[in-house]
Amino acid sequence: MQLKPVATFDTIDPEVFKKDYYQPCVPVVIKHLTKEWPAYSKWNWDYFKALVGDKKVPLYNNVKSDAYTPINKADDYKTFGEYIDMIRQGPAGWRIFLFNIFDHAPSLIDDFTWPEHLMKGFVKKYPMLFTGGAGSITHMHYDIDLSHIFHTQFAGRKRVLMFPHKEQRKLYRKPFEVLSMADFSNYYAQESKLNFEKFPALKLAEGFDFILEPGDTLFMPAGYWHHMEYLESGFAMSLRALQPSLSGKLKGAWSLLGMRNIDTLMKKTMPNWWYKRKEKKVFSNAAKELAAV
Repeated sequence: MQLKPVATFDTIDPEVFKKDYYQPCVPVVIKHLTKEWPAYSKWNWDYFKALVGDKKVPLYNNVKSDAYTPINKADDYKTFGEYIDMIRQGPAGWRIFLFNIFDHAPSLIDDFTWPEHLMKGFVKKYPMLFTGGAGSITHMHYDIDLSHIFHTQFAGRKRVLMFPHKEQRKLYRKPFEVLSMADFSNYYAQESKLNFEKFPALKLAEGFDFILEPGDTLFMPAGYWHHMEYLESGFAMSLRALQPSLSGKLKGAWSLLGMRNIDTLMKKTMPNWWYKRKEKKVFSNAAKELAAV
């Protein structure tokens, strides 16, 4: 893989952001975007536990999905308080994603402001909290609704691997899914599961490799592939914004309402045939990328 660090600024002029990052869909990290938010100093595990510790939440482990796995199927359930106690004790490969904590604790909305000086179109009903224990992994994927995202890391460090959407064939994207067939677990370490013999086109993929520190806000353009590993137990919040163009909105709607439902139906009715059909297409696409070099 051909990787480079992401551009990073303490602050950024709105016009520079729009011209150099938002419009051309290039990721960037802004380190001080949230320093004035009350959330920056107020949000911690004890605060969340006091507010929503009794709420039951879905948990996800580090096992990659297979031919039989429905999209976003939880692997376990605990109360948020039980989960916090578990990940505080040390490495725990369990994470929570797409948890709308704000439905349960609306007062949290007052702890941050929407950065509309940088980007419009925020879906204000759905700010989302993401949490993970040290060692938990969010496997390589892109967000199905094709929104632009501001992802702020509040606690703990997270290592991030990202690729533009156009690299999808080199990443062995499964048809009708937003997932890669390859396993990128610990991609930066000697014990990496990256299998370049099976997935040789990965060597051609051009992307970004960096660490999100507490307080960092990542602008992740629509459709960007991302793989995240929690180096420490931590949590982050994503603010999503629809693409301004009609075509972008339609593509997101198709992914949510068409593509996902078709894939779910086929996984339920003929999972083995469906997986083999997709696998054949994945390797055919990768072979075309290799042949073009």
